[in-house]
Amino acid sequence: MTTYPAERLWEEVVYVAYYLHWSHAEILDLEHSTRARVIEGIGRIHTKLDESDPALAPAQIWR
Repeated sequence: MTTYPAERLWEEVVYVAYYLHWSHAEILDLEHSTRARVIEGIGRIHTKLDESDPALAPAQIWR
């Protein structure tokens, strides 16, 4: 059985908690693969926001 590095897990928890305001318990309840997808999704949102016109409404970013 391979263990997940504690420091990496902590970084993931802090990242998701900061951006989505989820509790520590909610984040730790996620399967690793689900948590990884949430983190990837947050990253994609930031990429799109960085590339978009800041005047756009959030709903317009996904078009």
